[in-house]
Amino acid sequence: MIRLVVADDEEMIRTAIVSLLAMEDDLDIVAQSDNGADAVALARTHGPDVVLLDLEMPPTDGIEAARQILGSVDTHIVLMTRHARPGVLRRAMAAGITGFVPKSTPVERLAVVVRDIAAGRRYVDPDLAAQALNSEACPLTDRELDALRLTRTHLPVQQIAATLHLAEGTVRNYLSSAMTKTGTDSRHAAADIAWQHGWI
Repeated sequence: MIRLVVADDEEMIRTAIVSLLAMEDDLDIVAQSDNGADAVALARTHGPDVVLLDLEMPPTDGIEAARQILGSVDTHIVLMTRHARPGVLRRAMAAGITGFVPKSTPVERLAVVVRDIAAGRRYVDPDLAAQALNSEACPLTDRELDALRLTRTHLPVQQIAATLHLAEGTVRNYLSSAMTKTGTDSRHAAADIAWQHGWI
């Protein structure tokens, strides 16, 4: 049996995935969650063979949840996303995620992907792979990305600085640099550009 943890904050989608995958004789859903933080805890508790993670989940998104899971659990991660942005694929691969599928994937195909991933193989949706190869590289530094990621949560600069353990002036410099590189006139616009490209 392949033991699975499934995490998706959209209850209808998560319930459908769980119900349909549970019909497969060799797949066992041991736990499910509606957020990334709980998914990390459940993976550590159950030690599943594969974890299915939605990309967009509060308070910990799928990629960050994957990093935390893979840092403490010997498992494989399949990331599911509705937003097939090429930069997201690059971030996912860098985090150690071995499966990447759009949410439009039929459940029958998803079951095959889960089996392949559990057997130690990789799977990346072909269309997403082609987009990633043709996309521009991210021009932003890790710290600029951190500042923009927090900008999307609507935190003021002071709180961003406190969260990143940086001086407020340093954060403003990172945001200014990010605005220049993205050709925008506000930190929020820069954050939107970074999100659209999948850099954050």
